[in-house]
Amino acid sequence: MSTQLSQFIAGLILARILSPEEFGLVGMITVFVSISQSLSDGGFGDALIRKKDAGEADYSTAFYFNLIASALIFAVLWFTAPAVAGFYGRPELIDIERVLGITILINAFGIVQRTMLTKNVNFRMHMRVNLAASVISGVAAIVMALTGFGVWSLVWRSIIRSVISAGMLWYTNRWVPLARFSRESFRSLFSFGSKLLLSNLIDTLYNNVFLLIIGKFYSASQLGFFTRADQFSRLVSKNLTGTVQRVSYPVLSQVQDENARLKDGYRKIIMATMYVTFTLMLGMAAFSESMIVTLIGKKWLPAVQFLQLLCLAAMLYPLQALNLNIFNIKGRTDIMLRLEIVKKLLAVPVIIAGIYAGIMWLLAGMVLHSLLCYFINAYYSGRLIGYSVREQLADIFPSFLVALLVAIPVYALRFVPGLPQPVILVLQASLLLVMTVLLAKRLRLQGYIEIRSIVLGKLPSLKRWL
Repeated sequence: MSTQLSQFIAGLILARILSPEEFGLVGMITVFVSISQSLSDGGFGDALIRKKDAGEADYSTAFYFNLIASALIFAVLWFTAPAVAGFYGRPELIDIERVLGITILINAFGIVQRTMLTKNVNFRMHMRVNLAASVISGVAAIVMALTGFGVWSLVWRSIIRSVISAGMLWYTNRWVPLARFSRESFRSLFSFGSKLLLSNLIDTLYNNVFLLIIGKFYSASQLGFFTRADQFSRLVSKNLTGTVQRVSYPVLSQVQDENARLKDGYRKIIMATMYVTFTLMLGMAAFSESMIVTLIGKKWLPAVQFLQLLCLAAMLYPLQALNLNIFNIKGRTDIMLRLEIVKKLLAVPVIIAGIYAGIMWLLAGMVLHSLLCYFINAYYSGRLIGYSVREQLADIFPSFLVALLVAIPVYALRFVPGLPQPVILVLQASLLLVMTVLLAKRLRLQGYIEIRSIVLGKLPSLKRWL
């Protein structure tokens, strides 16, 4: 969360300096860079985490594979840059794509080291590396933006973050690969990782296809509004989920053959995560206008409606992703791949709506598609560990109801006359925090109890407030 907060603050400052169009230009390339990043890992990172007896030959083989794959992908990005620029009708994208593609090569040098930290549940070092990379790259980008670099301040932010992250991972880990490539290790890792790779690739393509559609059929400014709203929603939903996934995956993998313990631990994760997610996502939807105007200015007001719908769509993302974690833990990436194909076929009408009916229809379709995806994931993952959809809904519905009841009066505060937006934002955020804690404490929500025990374990001085 400290890493995401530092990136968020840097993003706010950059949004005040740069224009929506400049953010939109980077958004046009994001889809291609994100897909390339998924391909370069090849699913080997997750395969190494799940493999209980992973040895030096496995790590070295994964390292060399990542380097080779990344070099090939970078070459593809380099030579296809003119075609991508022609697709959007923006010649300046040629250089932007080629420079951003360098991050694929740099990140490949740190994939195995990062995997080792995750497998050993060493998230303290994860935090140090990520936080240092985020802060330094954010400061550098702000300085560049102030001195007139424009869109290139966003590009170099990515490059600097990748360089610092990879360098620190090598310095802190001190791991050196063997001078050999094991075919046996490659086959073992590929049998698990290949299906996961295809699943992640399909999911990444879907998550970024909206950038492609908006960038092609609408203006760069509209894409800028969308990407900024998306980054606000990701701060809570997808970043929180990613953090929980990275921590829970290696831990739950240790009890992958004990369904009773796996289900019990998984239920605690679901309830705690969704208590936070429902509260913050519905709260953010309620005070989106005052937040955007206060933090990044009135020029970003068109992003308010985008953010409100994206909050509803992203609200269920943790449930989808955490259910997918079960397939990884159980080694059933074959099921995950089939489900990803089905879910993305269901997204075709959403994409068509975005092209012909408008952006708001596109976002509304994303909300509906998110709901369908949750039920599909929960049904099949629940069968693997005996945790049905009905049980899941029973566990999370109280948290949703409390969050909804709190979001209504929080939203109503925007109609108070005569108050400036910063004051409204403070009042809304305060009301959200106080009412959520009071109701959850009164109703003894299990998700709240889990979060409370974690917080008090670190900050016992807050006991009187929680």
